Amino acid sequence: MSWADVYPWAAPEAGRPVIRQVYDQVRGAIHAGALKPGGRLPSSRDLAVRLGVARASVVAAYDQLLAEGYAEGRTGSGTYVSEDLSGVLDLKAPRRSAEPAAAPRLPARALELADVPVAAQPAAPQMFSNGRTLMDVRALDAWSVSTRRALRTLGPEHFGYAEPAGDLRLRSAIADYVRAARGVVCDPEQVIVTAGAQHAVDLAVRLLLRDGDKVWLEDPGYLQTRQALDAAGAATCFVPVDRAGLVVQAGVQAAPDARAAFVTPSHQFPLGLAMSMGRRLELIAWARQAGAWIVEDDYASEFRYEGAPLASLQGLDGGERVIYVGTFNKSLFPGIRLGYMVAPRPLVQPLSALRRLADRQPPTLTQAITLDFLESGQFAAHIRRRRLAYRGQRDALAEALTRRLGHVLDVDVPDQGMHLIAYLKDGRSDLDAEARAAAKGLMARAISPLYRGSPPRQGLLLGFTGFPAKGMDAGVARLASALGT
Repeated sequence: MSWADVYPWAAPEAGRPVIRQVYDQVRGAIHAGALKPGGRLPSSRDLAVRLGVARASVVAAYDQLLAEGYAEGRTGSGTYVSEDLSGVLDLKAPRRSAEPAAAPRLPARALELADVPVAAQPAAPQMFSNGRTLMDVRALDAWSVSTRRALRTLGPEHFGYAEPAGDLRLRSAIADYVRAARGVVCDPEQVIVTAGAQHAVDLAVRLLLRDGDKVWLEDPGYLQTRQALDAAGAATCFVPVDRAGLVVQAGVQAAPDARAAFVTPSHQFPLGLAMSMGRRLELIAWARQAGAWIVEDDYASEFRYEGAPLASLQGLDGGERVIYVGTFNKSLFPGIRLGYMVAPRPLVQPLSALRRLADRQPPTLTQAITLDFLESGQFAAHIRRRRLAYRGQRDALAEALTRRLGHVLDVDVPDQGMHLIAYLKDGRSDLDAEARAAAKGLMARAISPLYRGSPPRQGLLLGFTGFPAKGMDAGVARLASALGT
């Protein structure tokens, strides 16, 4: 590939030989690395037109570059930067200034974020990695149809800047969906399209909190939410979780005047518990009395395998105090980068403004494809099929773990979600188990680092939604080998 067609070629200046100036430009671009070895140079005719010079001048400059080894000619194809430039320059040699520059002084916030991992997961999935999804052939075919239909009907909204909160048609479809599936109370105008649940949580953090503001977070809890709170300078109060969910009274005792609570009530992360109805009502009552906000991350609400789901906090509250967060990255696939939040009416405009300042708007083409997929009925059908498939994958993993590793693991099978927890017995360290699994190419995440104030339990978080049921036995066999059993 060559960037010669977009390189900013400059017209020669008066008073200097034209051939030399053309030669210097091409040679300088090669030295700077703008034109890579093997890249095609503009034809002599095209470059002459762009520079406003005689073609003979460009031909002469190219001849000099050919003679010195910077360029090579290919019969019937044109002139190219030489594949081997070792005789004329070393593109890998570091450029050194005359005097070493002083190291830049990093701001405090940059230092605080230095330990937040940003490396992507390997493209090849590691067995048991969490958050991966599968789409069957029918869903993939339907997605392709929606994509082609969206491309055939590109309207003017795709060629300019659009509403920061998202296409109102998609927001209406999302509102219809969450009203039916989760009992959320909202109008389309309250829906704000985001890049996913984490984006929505980050917007809520930046809107609701300032340096030093107290906030409740589940203990153990989702690491990225904790990091977003840390980045905002919030004073995080870690509230313990029991079998009924967030212990509200513990939060009240520790920080009754907290500005907000960030919770995962439908499928507590990482433990997989559902918050009881009593705790939900207790949490809403505290928020109303304290004038606080609740951010409800309903990241895996589509995948419930036993029993009817409990009503959303937002629906119980009537939408006054709760920001509801959902995502298509879990229900469809992470690469779509599309989620949503349902905001109380007073927060809609500020959140939309904040979203506009962050990245202007959601991608209109992705919204159009997703809207078509929803309106065609394919999304609901996909969720029904995935729910059955994921339940089978969950059961296959739980059965293999119990059969093969029941003497060292206590498997907690969740009613909902995309992962399960296998608690270690006999005082085994989950960090040691995680390291052993990683050496075998497995992603078995230790949960003990997710605790902050509560006594940590030793367990492994194992994702099951990204891997077919028939592969669970082999994966568990590799885990058993890693654990030395």
